[in-house]
Amino acid sequence: MCGIVAAASKFNVINILSDGLKHLEYRGYDSAGIAVIQDQKINRYRKEGKVVELTSSLTDNINATIGIAHTRWATHGKPSEENAHPHVAEENIAIVHNGIIENHIEIKNKFFKNTTFTSETDSEILAHLINHFAHKNNTLDSVHLSLQEIKGSYALAVINKKNPGQIIVARNGSPLLIGIGDQTNYIASDAHALIEHTNKFIYLEDGDLATITFENVNIFDKNKNKISREIKKSNLSLKSSSKEGYEHFMIKEIFEQPEAVKATIQDRIINNAVPKEILGPNVEKYFSKFKVVQIIACGTSYHAALVAKHWLERLAGIPCHAEIASEFRYRSHAVQKDTLLICISQSGETADTLSALRKVKNEDHYVGTIAICNVPESSLARECDSTLITHAGPEIGVASTKAFTTQLTAIMLLVIVLGKNFEITKDLEKSLCKQLQGLPEKIKSTLALDAEIAELAKVFSDKEHALFLGRGSHFPIAREGALKLKEVSYIHAEAYPAGELKHGPLAIVDENMPVVAVAPNNVVLEKLKSNLEEVKARGGKLYIFADKKAGFKNDDISQVFEIDAPMNPVAPILFTIPLQLLAYHCAIIKGTNVDMPRNLAKSVTVE
Repeated sequence: MCGIVAAASKFNVINILSDGLKHLEYRGYDSAGIAVIQDQKINRYRKEGKVVELTSSLTDNINATIGIAHTRWATHGKPSEENAHPHVAEENIAIVHNGIIENHIEIKNKFFKNTTFTSETDSEILAHLINHFAHKNNTLDSVHLSLQEIKGSYALAVINKKNPGQIIVARNGSPLLIGIGDQTNYIASDAHALIEHTNKFIYLEDGDLATITFENVNIFDKNKNKISREIKKSNLSLKSSSKEGYEHFMIKEIFEQPEAVKATIQDRIINNAVPKEILGPNVEKYFSKFKVVQIIACGTSYHAALVAKHWLERLAGIPCHAEIASEFRYRSHAVQKDTLLICISQSGETADTLSALRKVKNEDHYVGTIAICNVPESSLARECDSTLITHAGPEIGVASTKAFTTQLTAIMLLVIVLGKNFEITKDLEKSLCKQLQGLPEKIKSTLALDAEIAELAKVFSDKEHALFLGRGSHFPIAREGALKLKEVSYIHAEAYPAGELKHGPLAIVDENMPVVAVAPNNVVLEKLKSNLEEVKARGGKLYIFADKKAGFKNDDISQVFEIDAPMNPVAPILFTIPLQLLAYHCAIIKGTNVDMPRNLAKSVTVE
């Protein structure tokens, strides 16, 4: 959620910190702050609201070679300047923190009954705790001792005015990396914050601590033993984090989908076949052993999981269960023997998904684990046996678009590979490969609906509610469409299987309730048409996204948008596109912050 950036340099770091915050703002934008050591004291600058509120208030007289910065997504305590990071203790210690300290009340009662706290956050306790131990210890030891007391997750950066050339960092459950530069070393929540300065990164692992100066980086394990971590080069570029002429990241990323899908299948389809080697060297561990698939995911990735379930069972004949990670990890569940676990996450850092993975990965019934994610250096990618990377490229808009369609593309590749041990024949594999290879051009043609959908969005401008309908593998697409509309336009939207209309939802259908239907030309088309007649009979307004051959016609209460989506399994990917465009244009008309919708953040790294 929150974003951290820090730097130790021979030069002034204020521009590094402020620019880094701008690049990380998609992780949280409730407040922002910077702390630097200048003239042997800690100077702190904080503002409620977006990063620009902070950066516009900074003066030219800030000249510091070491500093930490933070952009906040509020968990404990409302968005306010008082609750903004960095937090300080006795003007000695300043900290920035991403995560949740679950036992902060207990620590207050144990160490600080008579201490006045200035915020409502759980994070402030870390500043006071480190300062408490710093009276008798160096900064590294103080951080180490403090972490023995806490329960919860953290990415943490600490400065101490008594040691003005050093930053201490630690990670457990929240992402944190170190950027290696020339006479400057950096810290950030992700690489986007630092791509202007370096392409060399060390990805910290859970339990790691590190000391950073402008000259040196030293990394320690949870027992304070010195260790080494590999330096990796990133292919990120400034271009990937810019709008390139588009008004918003969201619309840019929607229109990037043809190339993103193309990149995801590139070099993975060879002679109309998908080799199992795309899953890496550990594939043999589980390839011939699994009998059942369990998928866990959250949010948009969960909708991808639901499509995956349909594909695995329908195309490959593989029994499959899909579940929301935050529910899965807290319930008792009966696991079938020889289960393969698949985890889907755009960032690879989703807290609930990671926790669910860690809970079960060593259980006897699981024969292997596969990650589908967009970040090869993520925790999820490192902790699973195999990883199928989606090549969406950086996705800055909080509402996921190209990450979703590339997830579906990667899932189809995975279905083909896994299904070879079940019901996918060579002929079916060839057909599915050709469908995947044709997707980029099909997506381009679907994007041509943009102007029509922009006009449609005007219908929604004064609406408070909307209903989305779908069936089969397109019901998850309806759910995704409803989610997108909620996320960026703040219109309450709900998705239902169309066959369930008469079991309750029909009660809310009237002339003021727009009903959006996803209508592919498939085996349940006629059933769907009957369901939509039920809407018409109650005076509901229908907006139908249909295959060209589905046979829908415009009339007084129905508007049809035709999509060239032949009757094949990859059609759900194509039907996703117009629903993304609808959400975007509704948000534009309503004047919301499209890329930074209220109350949300890009990467959910806390429970």
